[in-house]
Amino acid sequence: MNDKKDIFDKIMSLPLLNYWMEPYKKYKEILLYLFFGGLTSVVSIGSYAYCVLVGINPLIANIISWILAVTFAYVTNKIWVFQVEIHGKKELLQQMLGFYSGRLLTLGIEEVILLIFITKLGFNSLVVKIAAQVVVVISNYVISKCFVFKEKKE
Repeated sequence: MNDKKDIFDKIMSLPLLNYWMEPYKKYKEILLYLFFGGLTSVVSIGSYAYCVLVGINPLIANIISWILAVTFAYVTNKIWVFQVEIHGKKELLQQMLGFYSGRLLTLGIEEVILLIFITKLGFNSLVVKIAAQVVVVISNYVISKCFVFKEKKE
């Protein structure tokens, strides 16, 4: 991981917050992933709710919200969470392809959850969307950590 102090390190150095510096350092990657995962969920759920509110089919709304959320997640995961250095456009494209492919897998899982619980069983659309996000966030972390943003062996 990068030794340079980022904005989160600087925030944690502030009085009162610096008391939590050791657990922060130990669990920084997971904490930042959960923080940005939460924000990604807000982007996903907010855009989904808006789309449904304006009359878009829930399954189409989910795809729109997915595109917005995954783009947000890629940028934040790349810059702040995993901080894996890449060299050149080829590596960048490979990383993006891996990220979006992993997210496509979890989109499929989420779509099945929405199809079953909203379309077939008649559950509340927003409640199902929120519950599905728990499955998606955990799955996405595993995919990102193990496959997309893993450190290259020198």
